[in-house]
Amino acid sequence: MDPKSQTPRWQILLAFGIIYFVWGSTFLAIRVGVHEVPPFLFAALRFLAAGAVLFGWMRARGEAIPTPRQWASVCLMAILIFVCDYGFLFWAERRIPSGIAAVMMATIPAFMSLSEIAILRTQRLTARLIVALVIGLAGVAVLMLPSLHLGDAPIDRPGALACLFGAVCWSVASALSRKLPLPPSKPMNSGAQMLVGGIFLTITAALLGELRGFHPTAVSTHAWLALLYLIVPGSIIGFTAYVWLLHHFSPTKVGTYAYVNPVVAVILGYFAGGEALGPRTILGTICVLASVLVITTAPAPRSGRERRTKPALS
Repeated sequence: MDPKSQTPRWQILLAFGIIYFVWGSTFLAIRVGVHEVPPFLFAALRFLAAGAVLFGWMRARGEAIPTPRQWASVCLMAILIFVCDYGFLFWAERRIPSGIAAVMMATIPAFMSLSEIAILRTQRLTARLIVALVIGLAGVAVLMLPSLHLGDAPIDRPGALACLFGAVCWSVASALSRKLPLPPSKPMNSGAQMLVGGIFLTITAALLGELRGFHPTAVSTHAWLALLYLIVPGSIIGFTAYVWLLHHFSPTKVGTYAYVNPVVAVILGYFAGGEALGPRTILGTICVLASVLVITTAPAPRSGRERRTKPALS
């Protein structure tokens, strides 16, 4: 879609700025919070609040409540996206820098292509895709392997693998979203998923014992401000900007946030978070982003269906 001619340029720039820079900065906000609040509990607080606001807003505007079949699909999506993806991402950021976590999550387009091949049968394993996957895996290897002597230490392997597991779960959910009966309204669908995801994250946190010994009064103001940032700009405002852009531009153009978010996260982590930025981080980031670029600029499938990009509300 072409942007509407009457849309002010400043609104377009503001919306792209939000999904580029706000979403890129949320990785550092996660890192700030999870070092004081247990990770699954911190994720639960974020998505319970954001989901309740978005779901309540949609109901106030007259949107229909999801049907029982739609609720079942919402529950499956909530487990894959919020427990398995975001839950593991929040857990990983206790072990790896926020910029590296963002780079690891940038592998989602590669796994989405594999999911489209395995689940939707809408793509074929082409030479271009194989090359992109090899480049992406090379970037991950650069970040993880201690045998590569690049002047700085490799990242924590469990943390990196947790991010990759989350990326796989996100890609599977993205593919399933085209087959499952979900609410037709994107805001209602996302609000319901966030709300249910927050509930499942709370249950997971309880099962892992994160609620025992947790004292909200011991949490610093910085951590609570990080949570507020994740809820309002990171989730509510960011998603609103994303949906607005999808009504004005093609998913391919809006999906360019996938290139920008990791760069923003790495730079912000270095300057504001004191994270290392050595040859290993730079080379690994370049490889992963090159893989994303090759995949997302591939010609559309013959069916004419565009590759759908889901928001990375990190």
